[in-house]
Amino acid sequence: MLDQTTAPMALDDETRWAALRTRDAAADGTFYYSVKTTGVYCRPSCAARPARPENVAFHATAAAAERAGFRACMRCKPDQPPLAERQAALVAALCRLLERTDEVPTLDELADHVGLSPFHTHRMFKAVTGVTPRAYAAAHRAKRMRGELGTRAGYSSPARFYEQSNARLGMTPTRYRAGGADLEIRFAIGACSLGAILVAATPRGVCSIMLGDDPEALAHDLERRFPKATLVGADPAFERLVAQVVGLVEQPRLGSALPLDIRGTAFQQRVWKALCRIPAGETASYAEIATRIGAPKATRAVAQACGANPLAVAIPCHRVVRTGGDLSGYRWGVERKRALLDRETERETEREIAREAPRVTGHKAPRKTPRAPGRETPRESRR
Repeated sequence: MLDQTTAPMALDDETRWAALRTRDAAADGTFYYSVKTTGVYCRPSCAARPARPENVAFHATAAAAERAGFRACMRCKPDQPPLAERQAALVAALCRLLERTDEVPTLDELADHVGLSPFHTHRMFKAVTGVTPRAYAAAHRAKRMRGELGTRAGYSSPARFYEQSNARLGMTPTRYRAGGADLEIRFAIGACSLGAILVAATPRGVCSIMLGDDPEALAHDLERRFPKATLVGADPAFERLVAQVVGLVEQPRLGSALPLDIRGTAFQQRVWKALCRIPAGETASYAEIATRIGAPKATRAVAQACGANPLAVAIPCHRVVRTGGDLSGYRWGVERKRALLDRETERETEREIAREAPRVTGHKAPRKTPRAPGRETPRESRR
């Protein structure tokens, strides 16, 4: 049992009753209440059926309630840490299990590990971490590949290690460890309406779209990311891909045809997918994106994921703004962010005008011949 002998600040009965009526979790730990007819004591937030006022007594601490002869409620467990702390401890145990196992445990196995149902285990894990157990395991495994590529620990065979790591990294472990050695990355630097643009691609797809003022700086940035890769200049086939990317800058709806090779953590991938669902001409706040991916408290992490986006415009992080509508930061400059948003808004306005134009400037409707009084049309005669 917790050491709860120190009494918190005294509260008046009216405040306590108000907390009981609303089951206010914020009042947990400030006082406890006991029910004479059941012989138990509870937290203010307990979901148990309300008791009659004449059967309720208030206690400053859990120890005081137990000294009065009451036992802890089995539902709200007032003699244990708060629910949020208990859930965090359970999720931490599940994370350690996922990190040390070779194969990802099933949801049933995870539920048995913490003594809960599969449904509650899945919901609790996602509420605490922001991702599902399987996504967490995949992200941790990718991180382990990057940090411990010199070993094959955690895999039943070398073949399985190489198969899994190639799917996650976009290259073999040897290539990644060697800074992209023996990996061919085609790239080209050109110009668009937003300044210099660098486009790079692996055989899987476009891996980098960078914007800037200095073409040489963009090339050095690519070299730093892949210091030992073979960087190959553009050929006619690649130039067509670059033209698609430049077209994406000018017309955002062309992005769906681009093949992308993008890698990130499970959380980053969830954020980036949510960004791709924002229509051109619209914006969303970091808080809204956090809510859409089921992690409403992860606003700062969403902002960090936007900053880590390696594919300008293709993953439209420029469409994310602060809650008040301010543009905030942008990896490739706030002015470019403003220009992209203005361009998308202008194009939406142009489309609206184009859709409305036929109604205003189209051909005139044929003039109807006046009908003689009392004469019915065929349609009217059928009514």
